[in-house]
Amino acid sequence: MNDENTICSTAVVYDKKNPFLSTLKRRVLLNKEGSDKETLHLELCLAGSGLEYRPGDSLAIIPANSRQVVKQVLETGGFDAGEMVELKGGETKPLGEVFATDLNITGITKNILKKYNAFAQSDKLESLLDPDNKAALDDYLGGREVIDMIADFPVPGLAASDFCGMLRKQLPRLYSIASSLRAHPAEVHLTIAIIRYYSHGRGREGVCSTYTADRVDVGDTMPVFLHYDKNFKLPEDGDTPIIMVGPGTGIAPFRAFVEERAATGATGKSWLFFGAQHSATDYLYGDEWERYVANGRLSRIDLAFSRDQTEKVYVQHRMLEHSAEMYSWLSDGAVFYVCGDASRMAKDVHEALISIAEKEGGKSREDAEAWVKQLKADKQYLRDVY
Repeated sequence: MNDENTICSTAVVYDKKNPFLSTLKRRVLLNKEGSDKETLHLELCLAGSGLEYRPGDSLAIIPANSRQVVKQVLETGGFDAGEMVELKGGETKPLGEVFATDLNITGITKNILKKYNAFAQSDKLESLLDPDNKAALDDYLGGREVIDMIADFPVPGLAASDFCGMLRKQLPRLYSIASSLRAHPAEVHLTIAIIRYYSHGRGREGVCSTYTADRVDVGDTMPVFLHYDKNFKLPEDGDTPIIMVGPGTGIAPFRAFVEERAATGATGKSWLFFGAQHSATDYLYGDEWERYVANGRLSRIDLAFSRDQTEKVYVQHRMLEHSAEMYSWLSDGAVFYVCGDASRMAKDVHEALISIAEKEGGKSREDAEAWVKQLKADKQYLRDVY
């Protein structure tokens, strides 16, 4: 073979094993003073990576644990930060570094408790693990972490290698991308709710959210890679109407959707439903939405601020208030998107859709459910819930 005619691909593939070190360019607190929430807008640099995404995709971040949590686990477990331990795959590192970057040293599961009790030999832990005591186990796991396990059931002299062997790897966290690459070349934006709470006598924090808030400074890098979503995408035809339901940080992909449609000159109608606690402090990207409505890039917006009145109002209530228009848009082929909390919000929104089909379509409950099911089958009802 003639070497001159040989084409060699040199494109770097960035993934979990080989993340791209992206520089944090900007970090903005989206909530106003007085809010109970802490939501950050992050802008990360992708220059030189060759990474390209589309609205609807996600960015994965591989976080590092906080120094305080690492210190607590080391001290409570009686471990030496400088002890060398071997990881799966043969790599050897100091235990302190392993705790900082390689292992999930917070989350506990029934399986971890079971592995730990092989060393602890605790009757109380054995009782918790009894299948008949599921409620007690769930209660123990709720709001507790690895630090509680080793404090509640100490194992003097537990080998660091045995302890590491029972913990899970530090996994990447996925965040919906909140930007259009056309609007922000070589950048990716995220909308992240910072998790901090107090339970069982200790302050707790979300590993990745506080990593982005507290442990990475502007100008520092964080390891990232893209996660592509084939389904949660804008319609190929820019004339197609879209309805977007995204309370809280569920707003993220819809910021990307609206930016993309503005950048491409798409003419399809767009309708956004956003919800949060208070309009004065929690209207995420509010100035941008109002500007898009004013210039016609966003056809309409309906807001649900749950704590601004005596009776709580959520996005599904706003949908029901405008059921006739909703049904008309959907009957005309609008694509319906939902992003955010899977446990409550997404279920309530799904139920609202069924109610709208019953009321406005004159359908029985069974037929309304079938209609909504068909929307999903036709890729006219798309969800990104977590």
